[in-house]
Amino acid sequence: MSELRRVSDTPAVEELADGTKVFRTAQWSPPGCHGVGCGLRVFVKDGRLVKVEGDPDQPITNGRLCVRCLTLPEYYYHEDRLLYPMKRARDQRGNPEAWERISWDEAYDILVSKYWEIREKYGPDSISVWTGTGREASAYQFQLCNQVFHSRTAIHANGGWSCIIPRQTAMDWVLGCAYVEYDGAFGFEDRYDDPRYELPKYMLVWGRNPLWSNPDGLFGHSVIDMMKRGTKLIVADPRASWLAMHAEYHLQLRPGTDTALAMALNNVIIEEDLYDHEFVEYWCYGFDEYAERMRTMPPEKAEEITGVPADDIRAAARCLAQKPSTASVGLKVDQNPNCIQIGHAVWGIFAICGNLDNPGGVKLGQTMKNGGSTGRGGVGMTVQKEDENPIPIAGHEQYPAMDFIINTTQPDCTLDTLLTGSPYPIEYLFIQSSNFISSCITQQPMRWLEACRHKEFCVATDIFMNPTIQALADLVLPVSTALEHEGLVTFHGCNQPGQFNALTKVLEPEGECKSDLEIMLDIDHRINPDRDPSEKKWLDTQSYLTDKIRSIPDVDIDYPTLQEWVYGQYEVPYKQYELGLLRADGKPGFKSPTGRVELFSTVMQHLGEDPLPYYEEPRFSKISRPEWAEEYPLTFVTGARQVTSFHTEHRMIDSLREIHSYATVEIHPSMAEKQGIHEGDWVYIENPWGRCKMVAKITPVVKEDVISCDHGWWYPEDKDKELYSVWKSNINELMPHKEIGKLGLGSHYGAIPCKIYRAEG
Repeated sequence: MSELRRVSDTPAVEELADGTKVFRTAQWSPPGCHGVGCGLRVFVKDGRLVKVEGDPDQPITNGRLCVRCLTLPEYYYHEDRLLYPMKRARDQRGNPEAWERISWDEAYDILVSKYWEIREKYGPDSISVWTGTGREASAYQFQLCNQVFHSRTAIHANGGWSCIIPRQTAMDWVLGCAYVEYDGAFGFEDRYDDPRYELPKYMLVWGRNPLWSNPDGLFGHSVIDMMKRGTKLIVADPRASWLAMHAEYHLQLRPGTDTALAMALNNVIIEEDLYDHEFVEYWCYGFDEYAERMRTMPPEKAEEITGVPADDIRAAARCLAQKPSTASVGLKVDQNPNCIQIGHAVWGIFAICGNLDNPGGVKLGQTMKNGGSTGRGGVGMTVQKEDENPIPIAGHEQYPAMDFIINTTQPDCTLDTLLTGSPYPIEYLFIQSSNFISSCITQQPMRWLEACRHKEFCVATDIFMNPTIQALADLVLPVSTALEHEGLVTFHGCNQPGQFNALTKVLEPEGECKSDLEIMLDIDHRINPDRDPSEKKWLDTQSYLTDKIRSIPDVDIDYPTLQEWVYGQYEVPYKQYELGLLRADGKPGFKSPTGRVELFSTVMQHLGEDPLPYYEEPRFSKISRPEWAEEYPLTFVTGARQVTSFHTEHRMIDSLREIHSYATVEIHPSMAEKQGIHEGDWVYIENPWGRCKMVAKITPVVKEDVISCDHGWWYPEDKDKELYSVWKSNINELMPHKEIGKLGLGSHYGAIPCKIYRAEG
């Protein structure tokens, strides 16, 4: 890998003639977003934030910003921001009038004393750290839980861990790589004009809308850059997104049937002999068994299952067999109990066609200096020896595969543990920027609320008060915005080539806010005063951030230097499997048990799972539950992002609410006519698990028997109503608990039966 290089000589700070200072920095959170590291020019005059605009020197975003960044001044000066630590009595949970302002010293004294009290009473694993999805706080969850609190109970309250982890698991077990993404020339100084780069002929976009979501540290508009240069798209999605409408083929499949479609694409490539024989022979394991399994899903059978015409499947497969072709695979793979099989079959397409780590193909991420993955997956905890416990953490006994995947509890079993105290009680909740009862990641959120309501102690950190904090917290710690603290965002946070971006402290924090990193270090200094002085990253924020930068091979600069540069870019070579860069032993091959791409997965075989992809019918479809079909004739999907919000955040920003005022449900015009529903009507969505209320949006982007529901809604303006009317539009109340995959991964967020009707009055 090449060294980190400075990408622009533009100074980090300039002063204009009128005294306005212009700071160049990057954005992460809060307010929330995935870690893209969009470049900002922040204008400050007389110590006051004036405006924010895009920085054209940022080598990936090139000055482009979404509306959430443009409204940063509204966040900074918002009257509802949390500005000071506050406490309230445990018996006053839920009472918004009971909060009392306190000092940071008192807050830390309460937090630390409760830590020692509950740890002594129940053991170290009774201490839990929760985090939301994608926010800057998530970069510190494991360190805070494992290394500061010495607990193994890191929690992500996401049914089936249905956010990136199933995809990463399939990547790891099949490709021997922690994360893969399309090759957008992200590490090259000249980007698409670099002579080593080749533009993909086709890109498969599967279950993802990168223009709106910019997911997992990916700048989605790079898809448009590539389309302008000639890349053509094939989109697999139940919704007709903008990308789907501009694709060569839109494979508009029935929700939940992804594996059948992916297997059929493989079938065509194998049966028509379009695969790369040389790559398969030298670098793939188990092709014969894999090919035999794919032959069980011809396009005609897949058409019956998915609704996608067999001719379109054949045509799309012939396109994807060409070199180079690439893929961008998203959340809908995770949100399915059949998730590992979907990922296995999708990346199998690119493996058998030799489109792995070649210019313009599917780019493999790099490894860290210790030979491990820089992704979030992996085996083992970082806990002190005296804290080791023979009792598995929540869910790992029921789902032992979790030990091979990620060092968190299994989310669905965590709810059971919270309710029963088995295998151990969880009584101390540290909630980092996670509003988990507001219908984002948590199925049956009211059950989660009830499971947590009577725990002994709860502390939460965030930028604004929210329903989860109001319902549960005894102590709240105010978090600074990304303009008020030092930080670091790695473009393609899941170990893809690209860059490091410095979050520079542009403004003094409003009130007494602190960053998530500062809070973690403050707590560490109080709980672990005798920490080994050789662990220098724990000294202060700059030491911690420097250590993070230097975890990447050949990178040896410190954080202050990166602040001067603002952005540092680096390359990762192609065909790392030939160069010995993927394996810890330095030998050619892939980081898998066989050293090859495992089309026949020895890991899944070891875990007692089928080592080859197979199709599983959605558990609540009309085929699986025909007795429900008459009462619940529709299928709802959820999870599609809106540009005005990041999951549950941004609901209090007036200019964003003017754009998207209420939770909406997309309904096909013919279905709306049948139900007597008009544009802008309030409607109920209902099924056996619950009911919620949304505003109708009439649009042909969904099929007649499918509706698409917003997620993450609550109403900050409803200060006088129970928890800001969090249950009004809470789509996750309509999802079943613990209907997950065999290994504990993947759940139903996109193939749920329902009915819809107008809310009278």
